[in-house]
Amino acid sequence: MSPSRSVLLVGEGNFSFSSSVCKLDSESGSSITATCLQHQEDALRHEGAAANIQTIKDSGGTVLFEVDCTKLGECALLKGRVFDRVVFNFPHCGRKSGVKKNRELLKNFFLSCVEVLAEDGEVHVSLCNGQGGTPADQPKREWHNSWQVSAMAAEAHLILSGVHHFESDNLPSYKSTGYRSQDKGFHVEKALLHVFSRSTPYTPVQIVQMEELVEGETVHYNIPAELSDYVFRFLCSDSIHPVKLVQDFLLEGLEEHWPVTMKEEPFPLLISAKRLQTCGHNVDSLQCYWIHLLQKELTSHVQEKDAVCSNTKAALPTTKVDRVRSKGTESLQPVCCHDFNLEVDEGLYMLRPSLLPQLEELLINKGDVSDDAQPQEENDKSSEVEGNKKEEACGGCNGASSSLFGISGVVFRSVPISLWALPAFHEILLTGVFSLENEPIKLIGHELEALLSPYGVSIVTEEKGLHLVAQPMGLIGKVFASDAADGNNHVIVSASLNLDLLAVLLFSLPDWRLLWCHDPRFLKQFSFRPPPGTSFQSFSLYPESFSFDISFWTGPAWEEKRFYAIVREASCGTVEQVKLIDTFSHPDLSQTSYCYRLIYHSHTHALSHTQALRFHKELEVLLSSRLQVTIR
Repeated sequence: MSPSRSVLLVGEGNFSFSSSVCKLDSESGSSITATCLQHQEDALRHEGAAANIQTIKDSGGTVLFEVDCTKLGECALLKGRVFDRVVFNFPHCGRKSGVKKNRELLKNFFLSCVEVLAEDGEVHVSLCNGQGGTPADQPKREWHNSWQVSAMAAEAHLILSGVHHFESDNLPSYKSTGYRSQDKGFHVEKALLHVFSRSTPYTPVQIVQMEELVEGETVHYNIPAELSDYVFRFLCSDSIHPVKLVQDFLLEGLEEHWPVTMKEEPFPLLISAKRLQTCGHNVDSLQCYWIHLLQKELTSHVQEKDAVCSNTKAALPTTKVDRVRSKGTESLQPVCCHDFNLEVDEGLYMLRPSLLPQLEELLINKGDVSDDAQPQEENDKSSEVEGNKKEEACGGCNGASSSLFGISGVVFRSVPISLWALPAFHEILLTGVFSLENEPIKLIGHELEALLSPYGVSIVTEEKGLHLVAQPMGLIGKVFASDAADGNNHVIVSASLNLDLLAVLLFSLPDWRLLWCHDPRFLKQFSFRPPPGTSFQSFSLYPESFSFDISFWTGPAWEEKRFYAIVREASCGTVEQVKLIDTFSHPDLSQTSYCYRLIYHSHTHALSHTQALRFHKELEVLLSSRLQVTIR
């Protein structure tokens, strides 16, 4: 046990565990408070209880009787106290109580103990093998026949942080008791100790107002509500974020063959539809997040409304990015439209679906690119490793005549909800001029395959280039030719890679959503910059998933794309899959009914059945109000 910890033990029987802890930690300065539910007279009837209680008191500990572990906040003797650790060994309702009663005991205990638990405290629960219902139990019971310990803890916003063997051998004077309200002990030979800690709270939906300079004009707009948590991830040169570590790994590997210069200046998240068309990038317009400019809305209003809007604008901070917390999701207005025609609506804007338009804009003036290839600025130094030396050594590497120039940043795709469909991710885009005779697409593809094949990435040849694929996520990057660099034998070749999916692969992350979490326990594992291939150790073990169906008649405002957006918003991103189960078109009413199955699952937050149901009910409200559907 760590020094100077305050420890609360509940549900003690003969106090032999508390006594053993006091003996082991006699010099650590830990403060021990041991409690039991029984009256003092009843507790003393247990064999050895009197001697154990005396040992605790002699060690400076406290012994309390008649303490209900499901009502710790109501205990007068514990008022105002918080504990670094709360311990409950082998909870049991007594006699022949079934799994449901013991689940209820666990849930009520967890809800109670968080009232006396320090913010960074831990809850320790020891269970007999098989009771917990987690994969750590061997053999594992059927979930419905277990105590579902992780799900019960989630009801109190606790996550399972660790599972260890219950080391009774280290406690020689410990003797379990109380099995079915008897002096008979529990089977502790393969028992497991479950360690729980607090989950970070869910981030409330926010209206994020942006001000950016786009194509020479200052524009104001709102980020779609479902993306409010996928915007602010800036990877500075000393960042330890796994996405940045993957980017550094790629650049270091490629710099062994070509000098690489990364442009570090920030680029606007917004681009115009006309700009995307000009670059000729093959982006599905249905996957674009179309944005209404607040600025254009202001200029179209009458004078009376102008006055109201100008007052609202004046009330906002004049910072580059303004966050305005909503008082409720009903107050949020749609800030993006989902049905535009690229050929007709050239004056419209979208959140960038790719970095290619911005990279091509940088490359318009080749003089600027050649200047940037030299390490003149501090930010460029971090991305250019011995660039001048390598340019001399690699200028003719494999017949290539160019260095690589690149940018990276977050891009956005309005996609259906599935396991590996990312609405926002970090893209790295690299480009260079190569001689055609050296087959540059294959050349770059070969180097990327050499770097990434140990992690399951393979190359697939397509008509217009190469695809980098991996299982189970599918496409993670492309290598393609953009245009002829001159009229003869040179070509511009680009490589686009999804850094988020690569981070999932290279660090064995269970879920891409971890890359956007704000829990300090996530980045802590990367503080020493582990190399690719280092497996991530989840700080939330065995999170339970919950499945809910939703069925409704559609109204005139129905759009499936908006449906997915509302699901992401209402669930705070906890829905990992949406499956269409059934459709039915009424022959007389000209209406269509849809039935979807939603899978709620989170590796970043505590997700209980109660919380998932709360999200689901909120979804029904938002769908009814925004899409005018009729819930069945």
